[in-house]
Amino acid sequence: MSHEKDIESRRRFLKAAAGTAAAAVVIGGALPRFARAADLPHVAESDPTAKALGYVEDASKTSDAKHKAGDTCANCQFYSGGATGYGPCQLFPGKSVNAKGWCVSHAPKKA
Repeated sequence: MSHEKDIESRRRFLKAAAGTAAAAVVIGGALPRFARAADLPHVAESDPTAKALGYVEDASKTSDAKHKAGDTCANCQFYSGGATGYGPCQLFPGKSVNAKGWCVSHAPKKA
């Protein structure tokens, strides 16, 4: 009977250890990503990719015919930042864009 209790105790320990290790990986992997997002350099309108995509920091100042009223980076599916300030955009890896910005690749977020 003592042997069965030892086996059950080991199983509980291994399950707890595995759960703790998995949680550490998830938390440890997520925290640096958030910290890095805040440290990304802002995309300059003079950046070659920004020029190619017609990126502007203020959507209200674009004269591009493709721009629709209300379209901004904040409501684009490629943007993953907050509603204000700067945040990451899939079209500009390693850089952040203005939530009030816009480019010709704007694609409305799906509801």
